[in-house]
Amino acid sequence: MCKENQTQVTEIHLLGFRGLYKYKILLFIVFLLTYTLIMGGNLVIILLVSTTDHLKTPMYFFLKHLSTADVLLTTSIVPVMLHIILFEGGTLPLWFCIMQLYCFIGIFGFVQCYIIAVMSFDRYLAICHPLRYSSLMGPNLCFQLVIGSWSSVTVITSSELFVAIQFNFCGLNYIDHFFCDFGPTMELATSDISSLLLQDFVNSILMMLFPFTLIIVTYFCIFFTILRMSSTNSKKKTFSTCSSHLTTVCVYYGTLISVYMAPSDESSSEINKYRSLLYIVVTPLVNPIIYSLRNQEIKRALMKIQMCRVF
Repeated sequence: MCKENQTQVTEIHLLGFRGLYKYKILLFIVFLLTYTLIMGGNLVIILLVSTTDHLKTPMYFFLKHLSTADVLLTTSIVPVMLHIILFEGGTLPLWFCIMQLYCFIGIFGFVQCYIIAVMSFDRYLAICHPLRYSSLMGPNLCFQLVIGSWSSVTVITSSELFVAIQFNFCGLNYIDHFFCDFGPTMELATSDISSLLLQDFVNSILMMLFPFTLIIVTYFCIFFTILRMSSTNSKKKTFSTCSSHLTTVCVYYGTLISVYMAPSDESSSEINKYRSLLYIVVTPLVNPIIYSLRNQEIKRALMKIQMCRVF
């Protein structure tokens, strides 16, 4: 319960990009175009993988779900951000703010860690156990890995959500951010959040560090397998099959580390507001580019669609 001189918070006011609102039209246009490119690029990948026969392989099945997570992650933030830019701030109901926080970070963000780890496991089997790959990575296992990723992240995140919705929020109701990020939102809580912070730390290990460790281990095995190959052409060809995924790993975890591993003080909190744009708009934009520019099979599928439109 709130004290007598405090008001129960039912709405959160997001201040957005203070100091940049004189450029709000330019900001709005830039982020709207970026959002359009993100949606277009990822939806094209989802469509191609779903309709093109030669893309119905485990790697592209996982890529489709990675693109789905990108679309959901960006959509949970950018439309609200555009409203905040246009109107120089915005107000969200408290329940919506908490749901945005846990859908964005808890589900759509963390599920990418699992799917990227599953993709690295797929590359490990394809390169280190090529003769058994088809029998090991069958449709049933692919489906189980994807469903397991989404369901495990949802269950783990829900445990934090049930704790957070019981907190009291009294007094201050504004956040100097353009979405309800974990740190700024929890700073408004007047309840003891130590248990939630501990739970969030443990969950972050399960949903970030564990998949990252699996990625590191699988790529060590992949690199040693490539080094043992006698032919230089075989080495280059084999490495090219996982280069796109390795680039995605570097981009995704690089942005997470730059935001959440930085020291937290007042100045870095302001910087993190802008750093968070890296994984909200940059990473979902870069993933389709990586797989469309560096992947011949995606290019082939796009060419087929263009040929069909011409004839």
